[in-house]
Order: sequence, then structure tokens, then C-alpha cells
Amino acid sequence: MNRHETILRREDSLLVVIDFQQRLVDVMPRKESVTDEITRLIQGMKQLNIPILATEQYPQGLGPTVPSVAEELEPAPIFSKMTFSCCGLEDFGARLKNLLRRQVVVTGIETHVCVLQTVLDLLANGYQVHVPVGATCSRADVNRDNALARMEKAGAVLTNLESVLFELLVEAGTDDFKAVRKLIV
Repeated sequence: MNRHETILRREDSLLVVIDFQQRLVDVMPRKESVTDEITRLIQGMKQLNIPILATEQYPQGLGPTVPSVAEELEPAPIFSKMTFSCCGLEDFGARLKNLLRRQVVVTGIETHVCVLQTVLDLLANGYQVHVPVGATCSRADVNRDNALARMEKAGAVLTNLESVLFELLVEAGTDDFKAVRKLIV
């Protein structure tokens, strides 16, 4: 039986973590829950051998990635950028293209700036984009909600941590399922 085209597939997926930097995170509402969601998402993707890319916006001014998240990201590359969209960064685009993956799970902050512009650019370049909403944040909920609506209208799949991980797992009873299940319950 065929599966729906928007169901994530291990062999075609990757994770992008955008600008989860301490100075930005410090001014976000629900920073603890967003940090927890992103951390568990990274852990699940690593368990499933899904490639991960990360970015930092102007790290000289906004500081590095939150230490606990940076630790989880290792050994994934973290790209420094000045453009709001990750796709505006040549090295990022080249790495993305070389991975030969068409489904991109996008997380990070701020939802209405760098996350939104990255999602829209990925869609414009033929990628299928999934956004776990609990792993995104903006300083103002109205900005986050507006950005999520724009992403969905443009063709992004709004999703959640559990859906992402269970779609990639496909079935219960495996060693991967047993490891990932611990991240959910």
C-alpha cells in the first residue's frame, strides 16, 4: 500500500535547527518547553541517523548556540550566518544539496524571521518542509502564529515532535522504537 507523500521517510529527511542562541532564547516565552522539544527532536534524529544542520545568526553579537543544545548537536555542523534565511548562506546550501534529502524538518527561533524565510526559500526550491510547532518560538505569540499560518499556506506541513518521530520510526517493537519512545513518554 502507498503511503501519503507528506509522511516523513528516514532516507529522505534531515533536521535544521535555526539560531537557537542563548541571547535569543533568553527573551523567548516558553523557552524551557521549546528547549526541551528541540533537544528531544535532536536526540531522536540522532538515534535514527537522520542528518542535522544548525545555524547561528551573527554569533559575535547574539552569542553561541545554547550550550545544552550545542552539546546534543555534536557532531553536526553549525553554520554562522548574517542572512535571515539559511538558504542565503552558500555553505549551508551546498551541504543541504549534497545530502540529497528532500524532506526538511525545520525548528528554531525566531519563527517569524529566520525560520519563516528559510521555510519559504526551501519550499521555493522544491523541498518538502515540516515544522514541529512546539519546537519554534518568537518573542510575541502573534508573530509566531502569523508565521506558522504563512508557512502552512505556502505548503509547509505543520506538525509536532511525536508525529515527526513516529513517522520516521514506521513501526513499533524495534530497537530504535524502544530508544525513541523514551524521549516521548
